Amino acid sequence: MEKPEEVLTRLKTKLLEIHHLKDAAALLAWDQETYMPPGAGQARAEHLAALQTMAHDKLVSPELENLLRPVLNPATGLVQDRYSGWAPSTKALLRETWRDFTRAKKLPSAFVNRLERECSLAQQVWADARKNNDFAQFLPNLRTIIALKREEAHYLGYTDSPYNALLDTYEPGWTVAHLKPLLTTLRRRLVTLLNRVRKASTKPHEAILFQSFDRDRQMEFSRMVLAKMGYDFQRGRVDLSAHPFTTSFHPTDVRVTTRVYEHELPACLFSCIHEGGHGLYEQGLRNEFYGTPLSEPISCGMHESQSRLWENCVGRSRPFWEHFFPLLQHAFPEQLGQTSLEQFYAAINTVKPSLIRVEADEVTYNLHIMVRFEIELELIEERVSVENLPSLWNEKMKEYLGVVPERDADGILQDIHWAIGAFGYFPTYTLGNLYAAMLYQQACKDLPNIEADIAQGRLLPLKEWLNEKIHRWGRQFTSEEIIQQVTGENLSAEPFLQYLETKIEKVYYSGSYS
Repeated sequence: MEKPEEVLTRLKTKLLEIHHLKDAAALLAWDQETYMPPGAGQARAEHLAALQTMAHDKLVSPELENLLRPVLNPATGLVQDRYSGWAPSTKALLRETWRDFTRAKKLPSAFVNRLERECSLAQQVWADARKNNDFAQFLPNLRTIIALKREEAHYLGYTDSPYNALLDTYEPGWTVAHLKPLLTTLRRRLVTLLNRVRKASTKPHEAILFQSFDRDRQMEFSRMVLAKMGYDFQRGRVDLSAHPFTTSFHPTDVRVTTRVYEHELPACLFSCIHEGGHGLYEQGLRNEFYGTPLSEPISCGMHESQSRLWENCVGRSRPFWEHFFPLLQHAFPEQLGQTSLEQFYAAINTVKPSLIRVEADEVTYNLHIMVRFEIELELIEERVSVENLPSLWNEKMKEYLGVVPERDADGILQDIHWAIGAFGYFPTYTLGNLYAAMLYQQACKDLPNIEADIAQGRLLPLKEWLNEKIHRWGRQFTSEEIIQQVTGENLSAEPFLQYLETKIEKVYYSGSYS
């Protein structure tokens, strides 16, 4: 019987080669969004396609398969009975590698190459189309990508809906049938909560957030908050991009981006806190397992839980601003010097249906996700034509949020996800909100002084708790297993809804923040 360490050493060597290629591609993609000159788009698409195809070919190679098959049951991905004594981490590494291998094996190399090239090109066309408010400019690229994603679903195989194959890419094990009842429950309670807000006599002074705020000082303050969160600038950086995102090439090289608007204070600040949560997850993965699934995030939903926990449970909490609001007032004395903590806290928790998802409040945010999920489900199931998307988008926005964009740039063109082929990704944002509420609730139980610490600007205890409970495990467990393991409960929307209802009651009905 081959020793586990020998199998692992050989396997890790191969996986490391694959990760080096993927990380090189990720670096080029980061550059494409930040510093690449606009004329380099075609060449960059070829670079990315070549690297991703090479990584794919190595992953599906007979050499890698020959390492896995002798120790795994090909039908289940679980280790053979004779290796049952291997450590749980070893079993998980092999199981997740087999999952990656079997999924990749179903996709022809020529298809992977074309998909990567088309997505890279579409991303650049999308950026121009959004700037020009011209959906027709993006339409041919979007039509191509949708056709490719349908093709991908058929290669991967699925039960019930082709969308399930794509959703499983981002949130393993989840299906449309699993998701719809959860969204139905959320929609009913969120609409009820939104109606309660509309009837409230107390209205926050939201205008204080939309004065003239120096861009450089916004960035300086946001960097300070990131540092307080534990984001390591020796292993990370923050840059500007049209759409804030986080990317990682190694736990020692994690990049976040933000955007800054002079007359919109929340945009830079909360996108930095949000992306900082993603960044802490990536920096918290274990270096010694780099290149393997044990140094990769569990799922997109769990990744999103980290950003939403920091952005909302912490960043929009009163204890957080007990410490940071005086510092913000010092940075912007003319704009905020006469504003009370209570007024500011209410302003950043204003509930108001809006057009832009990334700037949506906590009550309406998931309604944005439902709009996108329902549209892309219809697209992948071929129940709607691409040409009708702007009108369909507007109809759903009116139905769910009561607002209609006047420009496609603020509607169908606002998100980058479809341009990069990320169909099946949007539902993970809602799952992230649910995970975040459950995790923060448990953190408050495990760390009884957590809110007092936050009120003193001590954010590291929470960061270290997340390192221990979530980050260090990589993909050893599924998201639902982690939730059960950390909280002792199965995933539920109830903690999130209770958290929101309690907060809204205080902001809109206590009378303290008017």
